[in-house]
Amino acid sequence: MKKVKTNSQLSTRNLVIMAMFTAVLCVSAYISITLPNGSHITVLNFIVTIIVLSFPARQALAIILTWLLLGITGVPVLVGGNAGIGYILGPYGGYSISFVLIAILVPMLCCKKYNLLYFTAVAVLSVIVVNLTGTFWIMAVSKVSFKAALIAGFIPFIALDTVKAVIAAQLVPKIHKIINEAA
Repeated sequence: MKKVKTNSQLSTRNLVIMAMFTAVLCVSAYISITLPNGSHITVLNFIVTIIVLSFPARQALAIILTWLLLGITGVPVLVGGNAGIGYILGPYGGYSISFVLIAILVPMLCCKKYNLLYFTAVAVLSVIVVNLTGTFWIMAVSKVSFKAALIAGFIPFIALDTVKAVIAAQLVPKIHKIINEAA
């Protein structure tokens, strides 16, 4: 299974596909359930996982950074329709920042031919990285103990996020097919 075809320069076709995935990422931030503590269960991380498993690092990073920069500059595309640097610097901004990290790491780990077990393991690992980064961010910004941050930012999300990661890994061949047929 090949990743999205790339040349040394991005083609118009690749830019359009990346823009479409950026738009899907923006919309996915609105598909969320707000929890009593102010955090969200969202589809956003599911879409991020699909993107980082399906695109080369340069393209995945461009998609994630475009989304993040739109949010930072005030376009309401962050979780739950939030926007601005204040959200990123707040207690839950670490999750958004961690998407940049996995946009670099995951495509580099998945440069091999598609293997369901391998891609699933990498997807689950990426969820752990995102949730731990978010947990440490909560701890630092909110000045709470690691235990309190773990209870607020990791434990409530890890099971569902793992399920979403497993499903995302299953969808990679279909996503590749759709991307490569969109000519």
